[in-house]
Amino acid sequence: MLIGISSCLLGNRVRYDGGHRLAAHVKDTLDPYVTWVPVCPEVDCGLGVPRPTMQLTGRPENPRLVTIEAGLDHTERLLKWSEKKAAELEAAGIAGFVFKCRSPSCAFMDAEVFAASGTALKGPGLFARTVMHRLPNLPFGDEEGLADPAAMDVFLDSTGARPG
Repeated sequence: MLIGISSCLLGNRVRYDGGHRLAAHVKDTLDPYVTWVPVCPEVDCGLGVPRPTMQLTGRPENPRLVTIEAGLDHTERLLKWSEKKAAELEAAGIAGFVFKCRSPSCAFMDAEVFAASGTALKGPGLFARTVMHRLPNLPFGDEEGLADPAAMDVFLDSTGARPG
């Protein structure tokens, strides 16, 4: 069973600062049932580690991914890569995806999108939005939501990862 996952959640040092966000509860619970397909949109599209911090700006329905200090816009680069990767994931037959919460690329519900006024609204990250659009029936979760045992059970059952 193939399950996509934000690479940092497996302990891979791919975050902007060279760190990771190992989600041991997700990894340990699902390891016996799945083959992981780790994805880091920023690294995989060529932005490297370390890299400048980025945020989403504009409107939640059409945000831009820009570096915080220099204001460099990486939106088109990440979207082009995301379309290609989502097609690859679909062709591979992934059965679900575990996203990194609050990530400007990987959050599936809670990435902050900063308006010009400085107010922040919530929405999906650019890569998560692309995957959810291409594979709308796929089960999705994030490391915080899957900390709830009931939510983890639903995720396991909906992906078909757990036998029986």
